Amino acid sequence: VCSMGNSTSRLYSALAKTLSSSAVSQHQNCLEQPDLAQLDPIDPKDLLEECQIVLQKRPPRFQRDFVDLKKNATSNHRPIRVMQWNILAQALGEGKDNFVQCPMEALKWEERKCLILEEILAYKPDILCLQEVDHYFDTFEPLLSRLGYQCTFFPKPWSPCLDVEQNNGPDGCALFFLKDRFELINSANIRLTAMKLKTNQVAIAQTLKCNETGRLFCIAVTHLKARTGWERFRSAQGCDLLQNLKSITQGAKIPLIICGDFNAEPTEEVYREFSNSSLNLNSAYKLLSPDGQSEPPYTTWKIRPSGECRHTLDYIWYSQHALNVNSALGLLTEEQIGPNRLPSFNYPSDHLSLVCDFSFNQDPDRLL
Repeated sequence: VCSMGNSTSRLYSALAKTLSSSAVSQHQNCLEQPDLAQLDPIDPKDLLEECQIVLQKRPPRFQRDFVDLKKNATSNHRPIRVMQWNILAQALGEGKDNFVQCPMEALKWEERKCLILEEILAYKPDILCLQEVDHYFDTFEPLLSRLGYQCTFFPKPWSPCLDVEQNNGPDGCALFFLKDRFELINSANIRLTAMKLKTNQVAIAQTLKCNETGRLFCIAVTHLKARTGWERFRSAQGCDLLQNLKSITQGAKIPLIICGDFNAEPTEEVYREFSNSSLNLNSAYKLLSPDGQSEPPYTTWKIRPSGECRHTLDYIWYSQHALNVNSALGLLTEEQIGPNRLPSFNYPSDHLSLVCDFSFNQDPDRLL
């Protein structure tokens, strides 16, 4: 595991608030920055280079390729790249999740945050949807705002991160979009209910206007209740989210993309609710299967004291009447993941990132 090193001064400047006191003492000028809103933009290439310097003694990033899914669809406009990722809350990774095959050194925030940033910078999403964000204010908001993103965060009311000593505050969902590509029309922070009771799970839904096409669409991010035995609870949360989104999209008149860690396999009721919704949703990653009908075999793979856990829990849903999926990022193979599974020195989270390129259907008035 490499030290941060003196050659990473630009990254230190961007991440001054998250560095250890010993590292910061080498760069005291970094702490004299004014209000974050006044900080200069960051060149993403510079930031990626600095991340790679920090990570130079770690194994290289895994190679993942995009799969072309266009079916004779033509568009004169740039696609909209959407990235979905449960990045693993730092407090949970170090304190509660018990990844028995992952060395604690691999979970050090000083380097793990650079792996997360490297993944985001490599795929350059126009819209980024994250779950389990517990370093929003000291890392993701100051950095991504300087990369040109508008940033929104909605924490869980009773985040389990708060039970961990030396935590960094609550985890929650975060949504980022490039301000030069989209205009924010409306934003809603939704605290999900189940059986008419408010729950600890949240969602963010934002209506955006695409500057290039003039088209409106809604992007939502959520993270449903975890663990076996809570299937009916997740189903109720999913119903509540769908009802909110029906209202926000005026019954699907506005196209919709929903990103999330649903903590539910495709066999669960909440999955069927989204599949059969009047919003006419499809799951983008099904399109990677030969028949276009099957989800990937896994989106998370870890080893806990109770044993090995391999599940499909993460999805990107979209309005199939209004949007086309041009391409999707292929998943890591079992060989790439390795016998100790995730997270690892190669990969910062126990969940895989999902990335899709969308384009608007050329006939926006097509019936549902």
